[in-house]
Amino acid sequence: MERQTIIEGFYQLEKRFADKAFLHQPFGDRWETYTYGEVGLKARQLASALQDKGLPPKSHIGLVSKNCREWIIADLAIMIAGHISVPFFPTLTGAQISEVLKLGDVDLLIVGKIEVWDDMKMGIPIEMPIIRFPHYEGNSKVDRGEDWDEIMSTYPPLEGTPSPRLEDLWTIVFTSGTTGTPKGVMLDYMASYTLLDSTMEYNALELSRDGDNRFFSFLPLNHIAERAIVENSCLAYGGEIFFTESIVRFSKNLADAKPTVFFAVPRIWTKLMLGILDKMPQKKLDLMLKIPVISSMVRKKIASGLGLQHARINVSGAAPIPQSTKDWFARIGIPISEGYGMTESCAACTFMKAHESKPGSVGRAAGSMQISIDPDTQEILMKAPFVMKGYYKSPEQTQKTLVDGWLHTGDQGYLDEDGYLFITGRVKDTFKTAKGKFIVPAKIEKLFSDNIDMEQLCLLGLGMPQPVLLVALSDIGNAKDEVSLNQSLLQSLEKANRELPNYQRIATMVIVKEPFSIEKGTLTPTLKVKRSQLHNQYKDRLSQYCNAEEAVVREV
Repeated sequence: MERQTIIEGFYQLEKRFADKAFLHQPFGDRWETYTYGEVGLKARQLASALQDKGLPPKSHIGLVSKNCREWIIADLAIMIAGHISVPFFPTLTGAQISEVLKLGDVDLLIVGKIEVWDDMKMGIPIEMPIIRFPHYEGNSKVDRGEDWDEIMSTYPPLEGTPSPRLEDLWTIVFTSGTTGTPKGVMLDYMASYTLLDSTMEYNALELSRDGDNRFFSFLPLNHIAERAIVENSCLAYGGEIFFTESIVRFSKNLADAKPTVFFAVPRIWTKLMLGILDKMPQKKLDLMLKIPVISSMVRKKIASGLGLQHARINVSGAAPIPQSTKDWFARIGIPISEGYGMTESCAACTFMKAHESKPGSVGRAAGSMQISIDPDTQEILMKAPFVMKGYYKSPEQTQKTLVDGWLHTGDQGYLDEDGYLFITGRVKDTFKTAKGKFIVPAKIEKLFSDNIDMEQLCLLGLGMPQPVLLVALSDIGNAKDEVSLNQSLLQSLEKANRELPNYQRIATMVIVKEPFSIEKGTLTPTLKVKRSQLHNQYKDRLSQYCNAEEAVVREV
């Protein structure tokens, strides 16, 4: 691969595919399309506007919006103008955005498609320069800042091909974090280049080099995984990006997009599975799949119904996906590959192709990645040229995380004799019971992954005689009568406890009143469970639950 930055890759596509479709934005049943040439023009106009602000070179430009065409245009414009992007989750509260704006030394904020502006704006300094995207129906009306359409009608496009050096800082990505203060991960252009270069050799995402790629973008673009897999891959190989209008329109938008690459987190795969089972119960599906001619028709119908009939690869990432979910999708003809990485490693570490037979593993080292396991703590360590430069303005935290060139991930695991990585838990998730025994929650929670009545799990028990399992029900579980549901949960509990040593056995399963959520502060924006937050929320009731007469109880 030619040594070039992301924006230089775009300049080539801008010339090569000037009239080819690039960004597709849905409005009901209607799609609006921008070509590469049109996107280049708008990005250059926004770059002119940014340069007109008189900001110093390499200023920090904040970007907060749900995924849409303007997000990509703004990101390109920030690079063209010679600045550094600092993207944020579009669900941040006023207090949260106030914190990261200060931590990231943001000089100007671009605000787009969000639903929480009335709260968010309370945390944005009144003197902060703002540029606002065009209004999207069903979202907040942003009432501050310079209007996008006025910029497009006022500023001429910035000419030439201004390019940063590979060593220059590309972006600062704030980790969502299951604990503590958000940390600003500094990634340079070299990180994105070396990641693409090291993975192009074996083309893990099965991308077409002639630009025949279709991406569906719905996971937050401010998260490095979506940015690397969708945006950066598209800018390296060429292709089209389709966005979703809303959660309500997700299924219709996906069916219209027909992506060749589909990337989703485990919870989305679970939702898709439950949606299929809602239309075709498991017993009926099992029967249909046993009949050779009909099974082929059923698989094709399911794939086309989802919009995945042209997908060359389906990928799960951001959190471990249960092997039972992968097996279920493989049976219906939608094999799932799996990636493991973190923000600090540009979302890359290992990759497991769907056809590889290593149940429970997240794959082998991707490209130039090196992996090691700390012999004392079993912490996973990684080293690669696409690992972060460090945490912004946090040298102490950087020194703790980057030691002798090795990135300390905070995850625990082991490598088998073939070099496949298995993740067993989080170093910080491990807790000690009243018996002085250490519990690794992820291992135990995994034992329940094949019960479709459950959607979310969290094992607690710090200082308790035995662990307690919090359970948020799936739509299928909620639809069951109390007797059938309790029987299902009790069977899973008894089966799991038979496989566990005495000190790890779960005393009680607690059906929570409300699912874990970002809004309640019990999930991160990437849908990881905040165990410490749930412990604080339930700690005064854990003893009561632990000593409950029934093995399955409901939160009251």
